[in-house]
Amino acid sequence: MKTISIGQSQLQSSRLAYGCWRIAGTWDPAEVSPERAAHGRAAVIAAYEAGYTLFDHADIYCHGEGERIFGQALGEIAGMRDRVVIATKCGIRKAGDPESHAPYRYDSSAAHIVWSCEQSLRRLDVGTIDIYQLHRPDYLADPAEVAQAFTELRQAGKVREFGVSNFTPAQVAQLRKACPMPLLVHQVEISLHKLACLNDGTLDQCLQEKMTPLAWSPLGAGKICSTGPIDMQSPDHAQRQKLRDVLDEIARGHGVTRGVVALAWLLRHPAGIVPIIGSTNPERIQENAKADSLELTRYEWYRLLEAAVGHRLA
Repeated sequence: MKTISIGQSQLQSSRLAYGCWRIAGTWDPAEVSPERAAHGRAAVIAAYEAGYTLFDHADIYCHGEGERIFGQALGEIAGMRDRVVIATKCGIRKAGDPESHAPYRYDSSAAHIVWSCEQSLRRLDVGTIDIYQLHRPDYLADPAEVAQAFTELRQAGKVREFGVSNFTPAQVAQLRKACPMPLLVHQVEISLHKLACLNDGTLDQCLQEKMTPLAWSPLGAGKICSTGPIDMQSPDHAQRQKLRDVLDEIARGHGVTRGVVALAWLLRHPAGIVPIIGSTNPERIQENAKADSLELTRYEWYRLLEAAVGHRLA
């Protein structure tokens, strides 16, 4: 797989990333059986062998079990740690943490950022996290306090680079101003089913500031690849059918699957979008990697956009 530079850094990544949110096979740590853990490790290794070198995590993925399973897989392959980029996220606290009456919330306090990073390092069984991100914007966050935590983690050698996830452009600008280091990545939902980032300034900001966009749910939570019938009672059923038809036509022309075309659509954008693949099926992991070698024409790209929005562009 071809590689790109991540943001304004020396880090190099494959053009597609592998997302580890499903590798535990459940969201309940009590349900992580040896069989599920083995399946997760096999998925990680399949992604690595298929050429994926950026692995995406978050501390809330099965309460940290995703990170733990990845750390086990990392220990099984000699030299793998030196060839991959490990990214993880913090800042979402679930209801009941730590007291039973505590609500679901976001926490970007310096103490929580530093503590969360240390827990992730332990579960991943590594000395340094390559990219550390705030998972959601905390309405009570003090940018100067966040910058303090980032600086402490970098000076301690625990984190190389930093980024954000699901922020607005204004929130990114505010944090960038406070931080002494650049924000390397911005992870947001982008797909042919989720187009807001094209128009809300997110991708424009990434281009301007040389931040790498990481696309979560790049296949619309699997809906783009679905072969099942479209619900005719859905108000957008005609639009969804049109998009499916155009995807299928272009896929047939290139001899690939619908999903590969949808991923190539993201890769075509000049901001350097890195789609995060979440399947744990080794065949699908390998198949999706083909998007790296498919470059859509402008004609194909805009046909897909028109089908996705459901009308001719103004």
